[in-house]
Amino acid sequence: MLPLIEKANKIDLILASGSPRRKEILQQLGFKFQVETRPIDEVYPEHLNKTEISDFLAEQKAKAFEDIPSNTIVITGDTIVWHENKALGKPTDYREAVEMLESLSGQTHEVISSLSLKTKKTITTVHETTQVSFKKLDELEISHYINTYLPYDKAGAYGIQEWIGQIGITKIEGSFYNVMGFPTRVFYEALKEVINQSFISK
Repeated sequence: MLPLIEKANKIDLILASGSPRRKEILQQLGFKFQVETRPIDEVYPEHLNKTEISDFLAEQKAKAFEDIPSNTIVITGDTIVWHENKALGKPTDYREAVEMLESLSGQTHEVISSLSLKTKKTITTVHETTQVSFKKLDELEISHYINTYLPYDKAGAYGIQEWIGQIGITKIEGSFYNVMGFPTRVFYEALKEVINQSFISK
């Protein structure tokens, strides 16, 4: 077993996300953890841009865990789609999902995911950005995807691992897992640093 996984499995890891994709990815990395979510108002100051937005929201979610024990790391995350100088979050209804996918059609956008790792005393936040390009999507493709996959829990109204990604994405520059909402490489390095700094005796 890798030393990092062995050390992490002696710590109580909490994934503070209801996302089945984040849960699956963290399991695939080999870590043991529990899932616990605490709701927050996912609003941010209007002057924030790009990584500032996802960093802020990930940290707000982490700060909701004020009472954690000393042997615990809480992992929170937030993902946004940045396109045409604005953030696309999760669509609230069918019409908004259509508008988002129409705006992404035939264009390149950025997917930004931030993760915060909170211990009893510290919060460490990391992020990653991936460029994603879509082909020109027609009206039937967009409506079929929304009606079949109901992407209302996904930033930008799509999941890269689903049908729309399989038939529509022409190019990716950066981490595939980052687009799924869990930037594995930066998470792995951040977890290593947090454990070495705060749990070196574990």
